[in-house]
Parts: sequence; structure tokens; C-alpha cells
Amino acid sequence: MALTGLMTLSAARDARDAAVMNRSEDSLTVSAVKQSHLVARHAEYLIATAARAPSVHNSQPWRFRVGPRAIELWCDPRRKVRHDAIGREMLISCGAALFGLRLAVRSLGYQPAVDLLPDRSQLRFMARVSIGAAAPMNRLERQMLAAVPRRHTHRGPFTADPLPAGLLAGLQNDALLEGATLALVDDGLGYARLARITAAAARRGDLDPRARAEIRRWTRNAVSTARDGIPATALAAGPAEHIQHGRLPQRDFDLRRGLALLPPGGPPPAATAVLLTVGDRRADWLRAGQALQRLLLHAAADWVFASLHTQPLENAITRALIRHQLALPGNPQMLLQFGSAVSAASTARRPPGEVTDPTGP
Repeated sequence: MALTGLMTLSAARDARDAAVMNRSEDSLTVSAVKQSHLVARHAEYLIATAARAPSVHNSQPWRFRVGPRAIELWCDPRRKVRHDAIGREMLISCGAALFGLRLAVRSLGYQPAVDLLPDRSQLRFMARVSIGAAAPMNRLERQMLAAVPRRHTHRGPFTADPLPAGLLAGLQNDALLEGATLALVDDGLGYARLARITAAAARRGDLDPRARAEIRRWTRNAVSTARDGIPATALAAGPAEHIQHGRLPQRDFDLRRGLALLPPGGPPPAATAVLLTVGDRRADWLRAGQALQRLLLHAAADWVFASLHTQPLENAITRALIRHQLALPGNPQMLLQFGSAVSAASTARRPPGEVTDPTGP
């Protein structure tokens, strides 16, 4: 082939390659614009869904920042409970909010793109969530989204109804998908050891004046209009020292003030479990929180709720003792008891405008 022909062919190939590159760049530009539009249009919904997450004492220790193509999740140390010295429970709470944010993105028909702990120099910066590839929700995700408004930490009586077949296995799979483990506690020796350890921890905690002051800070009476803390409608009546058989001791939120409106008693929970992570650092706590919210929403979709027990895990020695006595394959992050229940009113949440900071935390 003549030199002129080769040059013509080369020029044609260059033009074709340039056209392909331009189309690719145009596609990326369109994608970026679409992401920005989705985030801006649905930011309030995305944040409201994330903020329905559980948090210790309903302290809601999170803030959000809406960026051009992503929503950032930051922790809010001003709302960290005083006994959470290293922030473990605060980060578990933020992890739960992160899963809610991810689920909300899924409801828009896209995969969430999550950058966990994106800037290690910013210790409050938990995650950045942007819009990923298009993908429709599956059936379970739709059910979990529908359960967001009714999911709540359960402190009242359970019913005698058995758990739906296969639910516990499904909850264990939920934990695995988030890099955690949900270990079931048998009704024999394992439960007896756990009950003994948690009862001792409860007695110590209930006598601690600092813990009692913290409870007063975060509990609300029946006429309160606060959008945080634990309302009287979510507190069980009855003396804390009367521990129901088969139920782990709950923190005494009432403190004999007569605030609690939930009745005591009822059948024992249907199952007891421990949420575990392999590691015990900031990323592990965020994973534990995501696993917690995923499995709680899965359970709530079947009208199964959980009482969450954080008090025994506030002490590092007690956490280590629980791991050793139950021969657990990881670090305990949350104790849970599951049962069917008539849903109580969900606790209030601060509106998106109160937890959103456009200029950053």
C-alpha cells in the first residue's frame, strides 16, 4: 500500500478513536450530571431515611453534608453519650445510619458507591456515598425499606408467636454480607453464662451515679416534644431488679420516676444473639452498625423486633469476658434478643434540616 494510503488509513483510525473517546467523555459527563441531579433532588429523602437508624439512647450522633455528587456522613461527638469513651457505640450508630443511606439510594434504582473512612486525617468523617450503577431493588430490599418507619428498639413485652421459619438464618446472612457475624446463643449453658455476666453489669451500671445522670439526660416524659432521646412510650414499667426469666436485664431507664408507659412481663424472647466483628477498630464498628440496621430491618419486615443490650458491652473487661465465656469467634459489638411483638410507636427523629450541614461539620 502506498504511503499516502497508509496515512489516510491512520488518519481515519485516529478520527474513529477520537470519536469513541469523545462519546465516552460525553457519557461520563452525562453520568456526572445525572448523579448530581439525583443527589440534589433526593437529598432530604436520603437523609431522612438514614436518620431512622437506631442509636444509643436515641442520641442520633450523626451529621450529613450534601456535596455536588455525594452525601457525606460525619459523626457528631457533641451527641456522644458520656460512657462511650472511645466512641465505639457512636460509630456503630453511624454505621446503622450509613446502611439506611445505602438502602435509600437503592430505592432510587441505583447501587450506592461507598467510600468508608475516606480521609483518615478527619476522624469525624465516616463515609461518602454517591450514586453508582443502575440496578433495581430486589424483593427483600423493598420489604426492608417499607419496614424503616416501624423498626424500633423493643423494650416492651413480646408475644408467644414463633419466629418465621428461616428468619434467623436470613439474619445471619445479613450480618455476613456486611462483614460481621451474628452468633446465636443456645438456651442452655451459653445463655446462663451470658445472663449471669449481663446481670452483674446491669447492677454495676444502675448504681453508677454518672450512668444515672446520663439516663436522665436522654429520657423524656410523656408530654415532651423533643425529637431525640427515649420517650416514655418506649420505656417498660416495673422495677428493674425483677428480671424476667429468659430475658436479659434491660437498663433501668425509668429510675423510679414513673415515666414508663410500656407494660412489663410477657413471654420471653424467641432468640438471643451476639453481633460480632473480627476486628475491633473504627471500620469494624461501622461495619457492625451496617449489619445491625440490615438485620433489624429484615426482622421488622416480618414484624419481628429486637431488644438491644449495650450496657454490658460498655466495659472492655466485660466484653472480653463475654467473648471468652461463650467462646465467640469475634469481638462482641451488640447483644440482641428477638421476638414477635405488637409494634410500639417509633421514637422521634430530628428532621433532615437539623442534621444537615451544607458547609461541613
